This record gives sequence, C-alpha cells and structure tokens, in this order.
Amino acid sequence: MIDDDRGQISLEYLLIFAISLILLIAFTLPLAEIAIEKTMDISNTLNAKGELSKLSGAISQVYGEGQGARQTVFLDVNRPTYVKITNSYISASLKLSDGKSKTLILNHNSNLASGGLNLDKGENKIIVEWPIGEEKMIIYKKY
Repeated sequence: MIDDDRGQISLEYLLIFAISLILLIAFTLPLAEIAIEKTMDISNTLNAKGELSKLSGAISQVYGEGQGARQTVFLDVNRPTYVKITNSYISASLKLSDGKSKTLILNHNSNLASGGLNLDKGENKIIVEWPIGEEKMIIYKKY
C-alpha cells in the first residue's frame, strides 16, 4: 500500500488560503466603502462650489456693468440646494455622507437685497439683472 499525504496537504493549503482571503476581504471592504464615500463628498462639494462660482461671477459682472445689465447662468446641481444671497456673498450648505454639513461661501460685489434661491436637482436657469431705473439688482430662477 502506498501512503499519499499530498492530497491532505493540498486541502489544508486551500483552506488556509480561503480563510486568509475571507479575512482580507472582511477588513478591506469597509475601508473601501469609507474611502468611496469621502471621495464622493469631495467631488460633490467641488461641483457645488464650481456652480456657485458661476453664479457669483455673474452677480459681480452685472454689478460691474451697471443698470441695464443682465446675465443668464445655467447651474447644474446634484441635489436640491438652498442658496443664501446677500450683497457681499452667497452661501450654500451641503449635507455630507457622514451626516455633517459643509457650508460653502463665495464673495462678490453687488447691491442685491438679502434673500434666497432654491435650486432643484439638475439644470437651473438663473437670471441676474439690474433693471434700468431700479436701485437694486434682482436675481430669480426661470422655469
């Protein structure tokens, strides 16, 4: 009779390999999920800041051109956002994946009255104008 232990050694090797692979996956998947959430938060924040920067630039341009100036801006946002508007800055609060919120503030020059603007998810058409004969600029969303 021939004694063959190679089959048992192969089985033990496969079991050890399978257990180590399961442990590796158990530790790396949660870390990968956290990394993806943080990356998406950064991406969404940068996109929102870029869109608010367009709006801030349009407000400054209309203010610089004076009465009779008008600027149309198309803003594409990932989620519904409320934008607070004052004569010196615009701000928006974004909710992050961990439940915290981040406030974006962009400065500009204008004579806008304080107020707000609700942006819907997707594309929004925003009009910034300073009508002739008016003391203040106006900003509104066109549907």
